[in-house]
Amino acid sequence: MIARTLILLTALILSGCQNSKPIEPFPPKPNLPYHAWYIGLQAPDYMESWVDGVDLTDVNDLMYERVFGGVASTRTPADNKGEARGWPERPGAGSSFPMSGIDLPEKITVRWQSLAEPEAYRASIDIPQWVRDEMRTERRVFCLFDNDYVYQYRKYIAIGVAPGGVAKFWLMGSCLEPLEIGRVEGEINPVGPYNGTSNGEFYRPPSPNAQHYIDTHGIPFGSW
Repeated sequence: MIARTLILLTALILSGCQNSKPIEPFPPKPNLPYHAWYIGLQAPDYMESWVDGVDLTDVNDLMYERVFGGVASTRTPADNKGEARGWPERPGAGSSFPMSGIDLPEKITVRWQSLAEPEAYRASIDIPQWVRDEMRTERRVFCLFDNDYVYQYRKYIAIGVAPGGVAKFWLMGSCLEPLEIGRVEGEINPVGPYNGTSNGEFYRPPSPNAQHYIDTHGIPFGSW
């Protein structure tokens, strides 16, 4: 009797295993030569911006929403001593954040508030294959910080956001020359700031130094 019961239980267990849904696999672990790559945010002098969020799709077609956001790095020197027109010849990474556990990007979308206008924008860019190839390539470069030659990767994707909906993307390393990925003219975000959760209200007005520059020089649309 006990033997028959054990046989029936075993059959039920096996039947249940056969009918159960397969367990979904975890996303593949990125096969990168470093722990994480980075996204950085910046804006031209005085053109302060608040980034509502950066969304991306990686090479495995996995989508990630709001992997980074917040204040875009910018300079606001007093007495209008900065220059809002154009981008620096060698832009920095800006305020950056690691994309830990995320594979290299296929597409990046940035949503931001241009506080100088104010207006809310969004822009997307498809990342070319040469960018991902370069992100995996180690380069030898002389680094002033070390006063010596070092080996580095270009593992920073810097995003510059500007009034008028312009977004520019660079690939860079700490001591390596930045490479331009592309420039995108975005669109007004139809849902408004904060992805439509703030009833149209913007984050804050520009800082006093930024507002003084705008009042005396205006916004140099078309220079970015």
